[in-house]
Amino acid sequence: MIFKHKIRSYFKKKKQIFFLKKDSDYSQLKKTIDKEKILSVDTEFDWRRTYFPNLSLIQIGTKKKIFIIDCLSFDARNLLKKYLEDPTYLKIFHSCRSDATVIFNCLNIKIKNVFDIQVAEKILDAGKIKNYAEIVFKYFSIQLNKSETNSNWLRRPLTDKQITYAAADVDYLLDIHFFQKKVLNNVDKLPETFKESQHEIKLGSQDLSSSRFSKINSKFSPKEKKIFLWREKIAMEANLPISFICKDKFISELSKIVKEEKDYKRKLMKIIGDSDFVESFMKEFF
Repeated sequence: MIFKHKIRSYFKKKKQIFFLKKDSDYSQLKKTIDKEKILSVDTEFDWRRTYFPNLSLIQIGTKKKIFIIDCLSFDARNLLKKYLEDPTYLKIFHSCRSDATVIFNCLNIKIKNVFDIQVAEKILDAGKIKNYAEIVFKYFSIQLNKSETNSNWLRRPLTDKQITYAAADVDYLLDIHFFQKKVLNNVDKLPETFKESQHEIKLGSQDLSSSRFSKINSKFSPKEKKIFLWREKIAMEANLPISFICKDKFISELSKIVKEEKDYKRKLMKIIGDSDFVESFMKEFF
């Protein structure tokens, strides 16, 4: 049974929210999306104490409806893959790289054909990067309530406030895109916006290790790169944040520690902190 929930009255446009949490709920989503060509997309997830993100929700918005897909209740990848990878559908995001990273690493979906309203706003506003609430306020003079940003998205059942918050994150994307598109056309910046949006989605659609490694590849020495990749491997196997193994700022220090050095084990323990990880480091590099 599909759970229906009305967005609160202070939103500019009231839309039905469909909360999908089992396979039988697919039909309503498919019936609606098959008639659309432009979708708004967002995610809610937890990524504080694990290497891999924990995807909680994917929100899909259309002109009249919002679908909140409970990714903890069932595997929605096959249905979502069909639409998110189909280049005939235009997907509207705010800050698409982070959503793409979560969707790719959790569902192995490479999103295609994207318009990012944050990218568009940056081009229109001389390089200034704005968050979603700022952009919504600019176009609608509505102050969004962001109090649920850091709430527990892995908890079930979700509260009404969480559902309303998740819905709001896709509610304005389509309208903002249409407003921005008109202005971008007038100043001949629309192709640039699409190009930058595709670049951002591509950066997000990588495995985590490759994405992180590309950021440090030109900055680290050969040994520092090996330590970086060792840390990624250990964190991935233990499903722990990389900072739990060793923070970036200490990689250079680790690369300079040698076995012949006095108290080298103590120094390794001070930086890495876990005896098992220290033993792994010693086997790898000493």
